[in-house]
Amino acid sequence: MSRMTSTRLEVYVQPGASRTEVAGKHDGVVKIRVAAPAIENAANRAAVEFVADTLGIAKRCVRLVSGHASRRKVLEIDGVSAELVATRLGLPNL
Repeated sequence: MSRMTSTRLEVYVQPGASRTEVAGKHDGVVKIRVAAPAIENAANRAAVEFVADTLGIAKRCVRLVSGHASRRKVLEIDGVSAELVATRLGLPNL
């Protein structure tokens, strides 16, 4: 039985942007702008959905493991290598 690959991704989420997108890096981590507001967990859900859609995987494969109430967050992504995450997010030196 093979072990499932899991990748942790540190992100900085900026809620309330005009559109949802990767915006390079901020303080050494991936910056993601999300159109959702920072109320009722909407920005967290939007960030998880954006990462899942960008990687072409199900939302259930992306979990927010820390930073629920902070702009700095850690996402755990199942079934995708760190190299693929970096490539798909357009950040080759992740």
